Amino acid sequence: MRDRGEMRIGFIGFGNMAQAMAEGLITKGAVRADQIGACARNQEKLGENAQKYGIHPWGSVKEAVEWADVVIAAVKPYLVEEVLTPVREALKEKILVSVAVNFPFERFEEFLAPGTHHLSTLPNTPVAVGEGIILCEERHSLTEEEFAGIRELFETIALVEVVDGEHMGIAGTVSGCGPAFAAMFIEALSDGAVLHGLPRELSYKLASQMVVGTGKLQLSTGRHPGAMKDGVCSPGGTTIVGVAALERHGFRGAVIEALDGIAGK
Repeated sequence: MRDRGEMRIGFIGFGNMAQAMAEGLITKGAVRADQIGACARNQEKLGENAQKYGIHPWGSVKEAVEWADVVIAAVKPYLVEEVLTPVREALKEKILVSVAVNFPFERFEEFLAPGTHHLSTLPNTPVAVGEGIILCEERHSLTEEEFAGIRELFETIALVEVVDGEHMGIAGTVSGCGPAFAAMFIEALSDGAVLHGLPRELSYKLASQMVVGTGKLQLSTGRHPGAMKDGVCSPGGTTIVGVAALERHGFRGAVIEALDGIAGK
């Protein structure tokens, strides 16, 4: 596996997730922009985005794969086999990383050439600012050196966790759908502040930083979230009044129902 300073990363598909990963890798200095290339069906849009990030736009999947050392499959799940099968022989000499949802190791084994080194992952959009999560399926065919290299690369933009295949779905729901839920909470918290006269821009800033700070505090201390909540709730104080209101309206139950609904989809 090439040293990170020489590694070439080729995205097959350059939608929202691929762009978030590219942006994070470039912004955090993990690789240079000229070490990243991409191909996509919409050449006009690809050209605009390639210029925006300073990466190489390739006219075909074949060109992108032949140029890259690490190929990141970032197309919709139903397109993965269709897009990668024509270049299956070229992929044997590469490291293939998938970010397609519900496309585990076994499905790749059904159509990739024997001996292809591949890993299925699930990133989330905060990788764009280096605060993401990337889940890696426990079962893969990378060598120890290759996996260590990919992990080191991804750790520049995310918390990287290895998850068994059985739990990739629910773990991906927490990390991948969670940003939408968190954004809704930030918006609702800000709406409440605006209701009482706080300027909208300031309310968003305070709510967003509160979420970032609380998450980092939990990660750094390992404290139980319930203990963190209790630490802010003084007897008869303002916070416990708000907590009680959230409980009366089923706040925690609604969150659990949301995850359960997705998991049962």
